[in-house]
Amino acid sequence: MVHQHGDEHDIPDEHRVHRHGAWLPADHRLHHEWLKKQIDHVDQAGPKELIPVLQDFKTLIEGNSRIYMYFNQMWEEIPLKKPYNKDPTGTKRQIRDYRHMLAVLNHIFTQAPQWTDAAFGVGMVGVPMVGVFDYVMATPSGHAAFLDPEVNKMMKKILNEWGKFLKSPKSAEVLASHKQGWFSEHAVKDLMEVANAPLKTSHRFEDMYICNPAAKYYGYTSWDDFFTRQLRENARPVASPDDESVIANACESKVYNVARNAKLRDRFWIKSQPYSVLDMLGHDPLAAQFDGATVYQAFLSALSYHRWHSPVSGRIVRAFVRDGTYFSEPLFEGPAGGYADGERSMAHADEIDVKGISVAQGYLTALATRAVIFIQADNSAIGLMAFVGVGMDEVSTCEITVSQGQAVKKGEQLGMFHFGGSSHCLLFRSGVPVDKFPTMGRQENVPVRSQVAVVGGGKS
Repeated sequence: MVHQHGDEHDIPDEHRVHRHGAWLPADHRLHHEWLKKQIDHVDQAGPKELIPVLQDFKTLIEGNSRIYMYFNQMWEEIPLKKPYNKDPTGTKRQIRDYRHMLAVLNHIFTQAPQWTDAAFGVGMVGVPMVGVFDYVMATPSGHAAFLDPEVNKMMKKILNEWGKFLKSPKSAEVLASHKQGWFSEHAVKDLMEVANAPLKTSHRFEDMYICNPAAKYYGYTSWDDFFTRQLRENARPVASPDDESVIANACESKVYNVARNAKLRDRFWIKSQPYSVLDMLGHDPLAAQFDGATVYQAFLSALSYHRWHSPVSGRIVRAFVRDGTYFSEPLFEGPAGGYADGERSMAHADEIDVKGISVAQGYLTALATRAVIFIQADNSAIGLMAFVGVGMDEVSTCEITVSQGQAVKKGEQLGMFHFGGSSHCLLFRSGVPVDKFPTMGRQENVPVRSQVAVVGGGKS
């Protein structure tokens, strides 16, 4: 198994948290320590004027009674017990109320995500806002707030503003070679361990990705330019390019689930998180053809490649982005109604599941901001299929780079996640004989453009 640097050290059970994709450290103490550093900086620096978009957020909270109630109560609903009330060093609850939250966000938005070197406890990987909202997302008021349409509209505005910074030259400063830089010794080692593991290669960074190692920041002009970096063509060959029965993997990703006979509509918010096809496909009229679908889902690592590629050769029938939630997680992840670790039990009525949003991958397919692409495959045994790119948290900017009516070859680019990535699904209609998916539980990613499935008993 490839670890983020330092995650291989001895982590006590009470502090170890399994997080799909490693968007937050496996050692929960490092999350606390990172947040403590941000808060200490804010508290020591004193009050500062909020950037305009966060001032708009403050106005929304204070000008709407419902939202004002949510953002006051969510901090009060964090249990006053271990591990939520203190960090390992004994610091009291770190963010105290929504005003303090805004001050911390105001500081975070002045910097791009730094490399997380868990051995030294520096920084976070990619998603600092998740670090701020990690506990409150799982409270009753947090659940209500992050489902609220007005709150999500504001979250989109905030994330778009931060996205402008992450595309700016200043954001590239974190691409340096110091300990908190993405080209530090440990960062490059971990990035390439993740990249080389699937095919057991020994590529250097410049062998795998299009870049200029002689240039400053390897030629990347911003944090987003680095995060959406392109692969060299020979680094990930297309699986059986002339055999249309072989399905290519759309994203560099780790297997999460394979489901058969997914219902057109289902209760996606319950513990088992059944796929609700109509919701996944954004209520598009074509969704009706996918009742009883086979669904393959896999999630992207924070350290991996974040562009999407066509699983088949064919024609783009429809492609759109459906706006959704940004920080919503299901109630079975939190204390509302007595849920803990996915189980309803009044014995745990005041506990939060520290696994958080990362284990809500199925739930997110129905609610989170997502890109939906319908492809009419050249192979008649496949026919119409669908790709869904699912954003998570601040990683919810989905860019589609193909258009309706466009012909695509298997392995060609469809789009990308900006500022990271979350999860993706492939949907095949009922009756399509698709099989030979990767084994669930494998530790390494399935390489993008490699074989992910076979239709009709074709080549394996």
